[in-house]
Parts: sequence; C-alpha cells; structure tokens
Amino acid sequence: MAVTAAWYGLAGKDQWNTVSADRVDWLTDTIKTSLHLVGYVPNQDTDQYFSTASNEITGTGYTAGGVTLGSKTLTYDSATNEARLDAADATWTTATFTARIAVTYKSTGTSSTSHLMGFVNFGGDQTVSTGTFTIQWDATGVLKAVAA
Repeated sequence: MAVTAAWYGLAGKDQWNTVSADRVDWLTDTIKTSLHLVGYVPNQDTDQYFSTASNEITGTGYTAGGVTLGSKTLTYDSATNEARLDAADATWTTATFTARIAVTYKSTGTSSTSHLMGFVNFGGDQTVSTGTFTIQWDATGVLKAVAA
C-alpha cells in the first residue's frame, strides 16, 4: 500500500527547541515505524513522545517498538520547495496481525523520551496472515516539509 504521512505538530516546534534531546537528526538518529490498532487516535497537537502512542499491535512477526528505517535520505526539491525525509519501505515478514495506524518516531530506547514525528492512518484495518506487510512510502518520502 502506498501511503502519505502527516506530522505531529510538536515535532516541528521541538526541532528548533533549546532542548537538544528533542531534536531529530534524520540521518544519524534511530528512526522507527511502529504499528497501532484503531484505538489509537493520533493527536497532532498534544502527542509528543512514543509513550502517548497507545494500542500498539501484537502479533506474529511484529516486535514491540516497530522496525528501524534503513536507507534514510534527506533532500530538498527546489521545484516544489519541499524538504523530503525518505527511507526504505517499512516491512514485516512472516507476519500475522492487523494494524490501522503507523507511527514514525526517533527512538531513544525509552518511550517517554522517544520523539514522535509523523503518522499514517491507513483508513481501515489492514490485515496480513502469514505473509509480508509493507508500508510503501509516498514517492516524496516518509515525511516532507514545504517552504511556503
């Protein structure tokens, strides 16, 4: 499935915060994507750390906290004025589970300090049974910011 993500509002604010621990270095920090059930409703205005991303799924082929994103790139497209954060598609193999929301975050190893960045609502439950579950990121990246 091809998906487009939305930002958590505090991710942008905290990127320029005086607290360096809240900043995200897309290229060098550990960036993960986790999966959640319909009971988690992302709040763009208040959700800040992974500890607020409730209802994480469980199932065969899924490890709590999600998968680490690889092949991360950071580019700027001057034609569209977009800063693009991209990575390889998130994949879970030999999987059996159901998910509704994907959350991308900077992992510190502690949920109360792991900064949320963006999320995707699949628009309905997505189920895999003894197969591969892949999130195919949008052609413009996992997340993007537009300079306007």
